[in-house]
Amino acid sequence: MIAPPRLPDPSGSAHDRVYRALRSRIMHGEIEPGAALTLRGIGKAYEVSMTPAREAVHRLVAEGALSFSSSGRVSTPELSNERIEELATLRALLEPELASRALPRAHFALIDRLEAINQGVSQMVARHDASGYIRMNLEFHRTLYLRAQAPAMLAMTETVWLQLGPTMRALYGRLNRTDPPYHHKLILAALKAGDDPGLRLAVRTDVTQGLRMLKG
Repeated sequence: MIAPPRLPDPSGSAHDRVYRALRSRIMHGEIEPGAALTLRGIGKAYEVSMTPAREAVHRLVAEGALSFSSSGRVSTPELSNERIEELATLRALLEPELASRALPRAHFALIDRLEAINQGVSQMVARHDASGYIRMNLEFHRTLYLRAQAPAMLAMTETVWLQLGPTMRALYGRLNRTDPPYHHKLILAALKAGDDPGLRLAVRTDVTQGLRMLKG
C-alpha cells in the first residue's frame, strides 16, 4: 500500500512568525520588565497552536529575552544592577567598533538617511511614544552598523539590545525625554568629519550614559 503524501508542516513558519513578532516587541520595549506571559496567551495573540508558541519562547529564553522560573512562569527579565552594567559594557565594546568599521563607507547618502531617522526619533519624543522612540533609536544605530559589514558582531549587538528592551522602556520613563539624544548630533558630526576617535567616543557615550542612570 502506498502511503499518502505528507502535507507540509506549517509549525516551522508559524514558530518563526511568532518568534520574530515577539522578539520585536521585546526589543522595542513594548513589554515591561517582569511582565508575565503564557503560552496560551501567546498562541491566542498570534493565532497559533501551543507548539509554535512554545518553540518561539524557547528561542527567546536562549537569547536572554525571556526567563523561565522554577514554577514554569515565563516573563521578561528584571535586570539587576550587575546585569545592566555587564550589558552596558558589551554595548561600549561592540558599538564603537561597529561605528568605526562603518566610517570608511559613511557616504553622504548614509548620513542623509541617519539624519532622516533622527528626525523620526524627535517625532517619537514629541509624542511621548516610548516604544516608538526605542524602535527609531535602534534603527539609527542599526543603519550605521550595517555599513560595518560585520554580521557576527552586529548579531551579538542585537542580542544585547533584545535583553535590554524592557529595561530601556523603564529608562525612557525615568529620563522623561523632551529632546532627541544629544549624542546623535555628535555621531553625525563625526561621520561628516571622518573623525574616528570622535565617533567612537560619541557612540560609546550615547549607548552607555542612560543605562548607567538605571543603577539604583
